[in-house]
Amino acid sequence: MSSDKSQVKITPDEFRFMALLNELTGAVVRDCIVEEENNRVIFLVNPEDVGRAIGPKGFFVQRLKKILNKNIEIVGYSSNLEEQVKYALAPARIKEIKLSTKPDGSKVLYVAVDPADKGIAIGKNGRNVQRARLILKRHFDIDSVVIA
Repeated sequence: MSSDKSQVKITPDEFRFMALLNELTGAVVRDCIVEEENNRVIFLVNPEDVGRAIGPKGFFVQRLKKILNKNIEIVGYSSNLEEQVKYALAPARIKEIKLSTKPDGSKVLYVAVDPADKGIAIGKNGRNVQRARLILKRHFDIDSVVIA
């Protein structure tokens, strides 16, 4: 199962933010999601560019945070569902992923993580699982993510 890039609509703001990160770091930026609810911008970059996008001691993340006045999160991008789940929930260790479709057609992804990593996967106030849901909805049309 892979994502269909043609369905992802990038807003002018998201495009501007992607260009800014690319200009600052040279990282290949694949997507950007602006989430007003948590005042954050989630950037999806090529996995090999995650370190470059973050910068030494988080330099570029801090710089972007100042410029945009939003929290900045950098996540690896993959068109492969399992890889994308691993990147979205890192550093939690993923044990198993199960996709199921409900009778109403909605897709639910069940993610089993190492019990010691459950808190990491969910994140403070559920922010990490919410980030995963945003990314997976946008790229794989998954409606909800359940951490087990």
